[in-house]
Amino acid sequence: MSKAPIKRFAVGNGIKASIWENQSKNNGSWLSVTITRTYREGEEFKDTTSFRRDDLLFVAKASELAFTWCLKKAQASKEAKSRE
Repeated sequence: MSKAPIKRFAVGNGIKASIWENQSKNNGSWLSVTITRTYREGEEFKDTTSFRRDDLLFVAKASELAFTWCLKKAQASKEAKSRE
């Protein structure tokens, strides 16, 4: 069973940016982002990391939303630590 993303942004026609929180014993935690496009093959939905030309602006927007969210989360963590 895989862990779910902590945040997901969907834009355009099936483009998603998923933000994952990673943990390490030695390095603490960090965020990573995957961007995928969902498509239908027959009755089955699949994800790919390959994008069509017309998807690229939506990929850029999903990246921007994920980047902004990660910055806000980092700032909130920094502020919480400074109050301790």
